[in-house]
Amino acid sequence: MKLERESLNLLQKAIEKLESGFNLPDLDQSYDSKKMEEVILRAAEKMQDNYPYFHPLFAGQMLKPPHPIAKAAYMMAMWINPNNHAMDGSKASSPMEKEVVADLAKMFGWNEHLGHLTGGGTMANLEALWVSGKIHPGKKIIASDQAHYTHERISEVLKLNFDKVATDHQGRIDLAALEEKLKKGDVGTVVCTMGTTGLGAVDPLDKILELQTKYNFRIHADAAYGGYFKLLSNLEEQTKNKYSVIDRVDSIVIDPHKQGLQPYGCGCVIFKNPEVAKFYIHDSPYTYFTSDELHLGEISLECSRAGASAVALWATHQLMPPVVNGQFATDLEKSRSAALKLYEKLSSNENFFPIVKPETDIVTWGLKGKCTSHMSELAHAFFKKAEENSLYLSLYKYPTSKLNNPDFDIDSEYLVCLRSSLMKPEHEDWLEEIWDRMIASL
Repeated sequence: MKLERESLNLLQKAIEKLESGFNLPDLDQSYDSKKMEEVILRAAEKMQDNYPYFHPLFAGQMLKPPHPIAKAAYMMAMWINPNNHAMDGSKASSPMEKEVVADLAKMFGWNEHLGHLTGGGTMANLEALWVSGKIHPGKKIIASDQAHYTHERISEVLKLNFDKVATDHQGRIDLAALEEKLKKGDVGTVVCTMGTTGLGAVDPLDKILELQTKYNFRIHADAAYGGYFKLLSNLEEQTKNKYSVIDRVDSIVIDPHKQGLQPYGCGCVIFKNPEVAKFYIHDSPYTYFTSDELHLGEISLECSRAGASAVALWATHQLMPPVVNGQFATDLEKSRSAALKLYEKLSSNENFFPIVKPETDIVTWGLKGKCTSHMSELAHAFFKKAEENSLYLSLYKYPTSKLNNPDFDIDSEYLVCLRSSLMKPEHEDWLEEIWDRMIASL
């Protein structure tokens, strides 16, 4: 059996439990079951035309299967289909959302906060930069050249000035280059990426905080991918130091649908200062009337949002709280361990060379050759051969200007590399199988 099915048993029991809570007359709900079966089986057949995102041999993109409890809870909630815009459409799931957001805020060291779930990291980052623009109107948003491309695009949408900062060969923001921009006095917010999606690099937050005391700017931590790594005990000491001060930033974005075992889409934006609510609050003559408390829709730019996302995340937190030394953290440590083991194998093999030592669970490597253009061709060929061997990787363009003391000729602007995102806890157990398929793909 390749696809998990235990969640189907959970779902059946959950729907029966859910239904028993409504003292209402039965409904006559008749559908053309035979026709629906034909359609759903056709849909399943079409969905076969997919990469096996759920399997450990899919080790390329950031696609992590939801936990069975999250799938069951999400589907169960869909039988009610709550809308977490207002309490009136989400009497149960809005409080659950507030609870899970408080869990995440506490994970980052915040007891007081303002936050909510979003459809994903893009919308969450948009809200954080929108607030930044309100607090520092006319000032720049600064992010590294390895930060997610959406920051530049979001800034364009919001009509905010945006500027990129160079990174070092590890893919982390260059502090000297950053300070040169800060000296001009026109920077309102620095985006600190806590885990880039390319290399998994974590910007030096501890050092950026030192600069903040000199130049007075907001810090937004884009931890969409890397936020949960704060819980890990097997990080490098330098990386631990960066996460240890994340409570001092002004806003944080994290995506439970990346490392948090949730279905798409489930992002989250959290602000340290609850007073930023003043930028959100609006009035609606018909939406907010069943509660005197602040509705989630009054502190969100999005209107309708799936309450099922909150229910799924709540159930997952009940089963595996996001705490140090808990089951969730232990499973994530396996991903980190798998990345380190793959790095060691690459370092000791005559055919490969790692680009950087992994800081999280992303590993990037090149194939050895005489010049970068030929090495890029080898990477493309290896990528295709690996897929023929049912090993699914991804490609990454690394700027050759950042290569550290290469022993080959540089004749291209970029070096095409292989990249693995070892996000699944099973990747540690499957690493030997993955390695054997890599060797077979040479």
